[in-house]
Amino acid sequence: MTISPLAHVPEETPGHGLLADRKAVVTAAAGTGIGFATARRILLEGGHVLVSDFHERRLGETVDKLRAEFPDQQVESIVCDVSSTAEVDALITGAAEKLGRIDVLVNNAGLGGQTPLVDMTDEEWDRVVDITLTSTFRATRAALRYFASVEHNGVIVNNASVLGWRAQHSQSHYAAAKAGVMALTRTSAIEGAEHGVRINAVSPSIAKHPFLAKVTSEELLAELAAGEAYGRAAEVWEIATVIAMLASDYTTYMTGEIVSVSSQRA
Repeated sequence: MTISPLAHVPEETPGHGLLADRKAVVTAAAGTGIGFATARRILLEGGHVLVSDFHERRLGETVDKLRAEFPDQQVESIVCDVSSTAEVDALITGAAEKLGRIDVLVNNAGLGGQTPLVDMTDEEWDRVVDITLTSTFRATRAALRYFASVEHNGVIVNNASVLGWRAQHSQSHYAAAKAGVMALTRTSAIEGAEHGVRINAVSPSIAKHPFLAKVTSEELLAELAAGEAYGRAAEVWEIATVIAMLASDYTTYMTGEIVSVSSQRA
């Protein structure tokens, strides 16, 4: 079997000013996953960012890292449990106050797990759907209300998954939730257009980060990575660059679209 030259991880793409002076909010951004990589990419592209997470200590550590690397740009934070409508509403209001305005919202919060359907409890199903899908609804609703009230064009980018299209054993709750994120993206985009808001989503196949390793077996991760055309998982920054593109003026005619970030067909 021929090994692709892209099996080797490339150097991270430098910033090109795609989001110069934009003010962005990223949910579930603490730690080392796609959310943190997205917040960092926004700063690399010249923007300013407010990160949120329910874990206060990790959120503080994230802010410290970002401020140390980007001392000349605004980095703010708000602790937020995305399962709470009141806290999500307060996140959008507070972010607008701290940043001065909001131009971009990245809905990154999500929760997975591996449980066969016959063994899955109602509580497991409800928790995954609430954090992954309903939280995206809550934040999108709050952001659309904000953009409509200030008559300010905006962008929302949601984090979906190829599992919204593709079947995978023991992932029925996560797959159903991510398919819901895709449907919510398409339908909310029609309504967002009335207020000058573009809403799109990325749909990653597999991205390499420590949190995923905690909820997925090494054997499954290796199997999924081997199935990619490049024979490897994506680096989180490779997902973040596509999110930044969707948030930028390079995609002004795109709304309601789901962009697969994958080295194979979904």
